[in-house]
Order: sequence, then C-alpha cells, then structure tokens
Amino acid sequence: MTAHDPAQKLFGADELAAARTDLIAGINQIFAASAMSASGHGNISVRLPGHTDLLVVNAGELLRPWPASDLRVGVPNLRSVNDDIVVVGLDGTVHQGSPSRSVAAILKMHIGVYQARPEIKAVIHTHSPYATSYALAATPLPARYEALLVHGQPVDIPVAPWAPRGTDEAVRSIATTFAAHPRTYAILLGNHGLLVAGDSAGHAAGLVVAIEEAAVSSIGAQPLGGPVPFPDHVHDLNLRLF
Repeated sequence: MTAHDPAQKLFGADELAAARTDLIAGINQIFAASAMSASGHGNISVRLPGHTDLLVVNAGELLRPWPASDLRVGVPNLRSVNDDIVVVGLDGTVHQGSPSRSVAAILKMHIGVYQARPEIKAVIHTHSPYATSYALAATPLPARYEALLVHGQPVDIPVAPWAPRGTDEAVRSIATTFAAHPRTYAILLGNHGLLVAGDSAGHAAGLVVAIEEAAVSSIGAQPLGGPVPFPDHVHDLNLRLF
C-alpha cells in the first residue's frame, strides 16, 4: 500500500466520525451476539460517507468491543482516532492512519469486494466459529434459516477456494465467487473464515450474526435429519426487514 500526503485533506472530520461510528456499532453488535471467535481475528470496513472511492477500516490486528462513549456521531475519540482506523482509497493509497501488518495484508480483499460490488457500503471478515466450520469443510452453508431471509440472504452461502491471504489469487477467488453468485451478500473463505458484505455496517453485522446462528442450528439439525428447504413459494416472497 502506498502512502499519501496527510496535508492533502480529501474528507472532513464529520465524515470520518460518522464512518468510525458505523464501524464501532458493527463491531459491538457482533460481540454482543457472541458471533466472534475468542481470538478476535477479523476486520471491518465501510465506505466513507460522500466518497465512493474511500474506505475506513479498523487499523489493529484484532477486533475488540469499543467503548460506548465512542458511539457519539461527530465526537470521535481524538486521542486514538489515528490509531484505530485507516482511510484507504480503492487504488490502495493509504490516506490516514497506519494499518497493522495483518490489516495491510487484507486491504486488497476489502477493496476487491467493493470493486466487484459497487453498491456495497460495508464489508466484515470474521472467524465466527460455526460458520468457519463450513469454510473448513468447503461446504456451502444452506439458506434454511429464516433469519437469513430477513437479512437479505435468500441463497446458500458459497465457498471461495482457498488462496494465501492478501495475494492477488485470493482477491480473484473472492471476486469470482461473488460474481458467480450475484444474489449472495456473503461467502465462506475456504480454510479460513467468513466474509460478509452489506448495505451498511449494521446490515453486514446483523447478517454475520444470522449466519453464525444458521451455522450453529444447521449443525445441530444434522442428527435430526438435517435442515429442510423452504417451500418453493418462498422465492416469491420478500421477507427482508434489514
């Protein structure tokens, strides 16, 4: 990733604070639902409001719940604002902040999703334990849980074949999988974890939680005969609420 002259300001403090608030809310929503791995491995990004070509990404190695006091729009924690987020362009230029080594390696992954899906406003990557079980088994997660429909995921969650993280091969694998499944908001990263896109950070976070619940329940249903499909007329319904 290339560095950028910080003196050349492309965005305002209010825009940055709003994006940071979305990040915090999304992170805390996932932790509140216990949909994160104990390690905290994961990352989250949102488009910077008013700038379709700029993203705000968490800067640190691991995700942790952020203080509720940081949720006030327009009142960022000025002490840490440059430490906990990174502003990056879709061309890979870092405009503010210093990504950790781990985050720097995955910026291409986030950028690739936004380029493949221009309508997307947020991307979240986690190692949610039960969803990751499906990723390790290279098995699509079936859309048999109504909460997936409520969050706009009416199709099975496909698997993107494994490639070394941060490589062009990995980015191509993700983009190809999204292109092959235009109705999915989420994909499983083979041998790795979960990647979820959304219309907002809240939508993406809610879908992460629904996917983890679906994975838990689907595995639990296996001894009972496995999760059953919805009736065919479900495809004629719009059950989305979020």
